[in-house]
Formats: sequence, C-alpha cells, structure tokens
Amino acid sequence: MHFPASRPRRLRRTRLIRDLVAETRVYPRDLIFPLFVKEGLSKKEPIEAMPGQYRFSLEELTKEVNELVELGIRNILLFGIPERKDEIGSSAYDREGIVQRTIKKLRDEFSNEITIFTDVCLCQYTTHGHCGVVIGNSVDNDETLKQIAKIAVSHAEAGSDVVAPSGMMDGAVRAIREALDDAGYKDTAIMSYSSKYASVLYGPFREAASSAPKFGDRRGYQMDPRNSDEALREALLDIQEGADIIMVKPATWYLDIIKRLSRLPVPLAAYNVSGEYSMIKLAGEAGFFDEKMAVWEILHSIKRAGADIIITYFAKDYAKWLRSGEIIP
Repeated sequence: MHFPASRPRRLRRTRLIRDLVAETRVYPRDLIFPLFVKEGLSKKEPIEAMPGQYRFSLEELTKEVNELVELGIRNILLFGIPERKDEIGSSAYDREGIVQRTIKKLRDEFSNEITIFTDVCLCQYTTHGHCGVVIGNSVDNDETLKQIAKIAVSHAEAGSDVVAPSGMMDGAVRAIREALDDAGYKDTAIMSYSSKYASVLYGPFREAASSAPKFGDRRGYQMDPRNSDEALREALLDIQEGADIIMVKPATWYLDIIKRLSRLPVPLAAYNVSGEYSMIKLAGEAGFFDEKMAVWEILHSIKRAGADIIITYFAKDYAKWLRSGEIIP
C-alpha cells in the first residue's frame, strides 16, 4: 500500500496549530461600524429590519461610540436621518445638520481616538428618496455634483476624517476633491463607493434610513450586477480623480469583484451590507446555524478575497466575541 507523501492534515490537527499557520485574520482594527443618527430622537430607536441595530439620538450615539472604543473599534461610518427633507436635500449640507453636529460632538468627546467616515449622499435628505437632484423623471448627474461637493465640505469643516460619496455619480470624486482643496481641506480623504451594485440587499438599510426611492429605482446610476469589467473601469476612474480608498458594495455576493480590484494601488474597502446582516441574524435566531461562526466565516472570506477594510454591522458583535474568547481572529 502506498501512503501519501504529503499530509496537509498535520497542520489542521489542533486549534493551536491551525491558528499558527492561518493565512487570513480579521481584527477590530480592520472594521468600520456604520451608525445611524436621527434628528429629533430622545433615545435610541430599534431598527425593525435589522435586529440588534438602532437609530441613535446624538447623546445615545456618543455612548455607543464610547462602547466601541472600549472594544477596540476605532472606525465609524455616519449616516444621518434629518427631520426636514426637500427636493434637493439641502439639509444634507446644513452646517447645523444632524451629521455635522454629530461629527463636532464626537470630535470634541474623542479627539483623535476614532476615525470618522461620513456618507455623502442625498437619498436620506430628499423627499423623493433618490441619490441626487431629480429633474423631470431622472437624476441629473451634474446638478447632483454641486450638492454633494457642498455636503463633503460641510462634513470636513465639522471634522470628518474621510468623506464617502455613495451615489455613483460620474465625476463625483473629482468634484469633491476640488471642492475640499479649494476650501482648505486638502488632508480630508475620500473613500469612494466606486463599485456599488444595484442590489436587492439594501432593503433593510432603506428602512433604517427612510431612504427608499418614491418612484422608479436606482438602476440608472448604480451598477449592473452582471458586469465585472465595468467595476474595474469605475475604480480606475475614481483613482484618477483622487480617491484615496475604493469600495465594493455589497461584499459577499461580489467576492470576485473584491479579488479583482484588490490588485489596484489603493486600499480596498468592502461593505457587508444590511441585507447580508439581516439574513444572518434571522437565520441565526431561528437556529439554522451558529451566528458567531457564520459571521466569522463571512468576514474572513471578505478579507481573504482581498479587502483591506470591512464595513460591517457585525463589528461590535465580532469584537465582543473576540474579547470573550468565543471566536479567534
């Protein structure tokens, strides 16, 4: 009988050996935690579509960030939900808007202990729910650029470290970079949602942020899920325009895109989106699998595919499980 000359199982025999030779690890420092701050709230409000997630008042959000810092999560992505909406989303760039006030308070409370990323889009701020200025029945790209440039400057002025345009408007990165530089915010970085696909997985987010479009859909500006070359073209354009970080969104259904864009010469983020979160949460609660291990496996798959940064609603849970020893990095 001929026995195998090589036995890879030797290095899988114990947990300690597996940990020693693991090729991919995910730590809290690799994660960004998205947070919703809502104007007019007096306490945090559960998000029905996303079990375990909340819309926060400004005061409650500060407490939440303090918990995150204690857990080693130092990166947050802010989404604002205003009391007032209009056709052009003007409250998005109000210097006393909900996001701008939140940035200032967090900067005062935590100084440089955290990195503040801020979403730059109009969908939560417009009466129609689209990501730009609507003229007729469609989003006008160039009018939208004027608005998002103002939003980005207002965020930088308040103290945001990284602004993140998410509307998939052509020329958005260039418009924001020029506006930031002209306003004296040359050190404010841009994380571009360079490959944001028109996905069904955004449904829970739209409920959380009250941002569902009132007519039509977003397929006229978000990317077609059938395309891969287009993602590369979009990413290269954004890098040429000045993006410091590029992003793939969603993550787990687009691991091939993450792998492809990971070869580009800037850091790559991947957004583990609301639909991915809710599916795992609900299946875990129903007892179909161990939620902790499902999250562990998914986050490692995203990192293994080539993401440098993972934006995930599981960040806080993951950090807690690590701390308690229930999972390993």
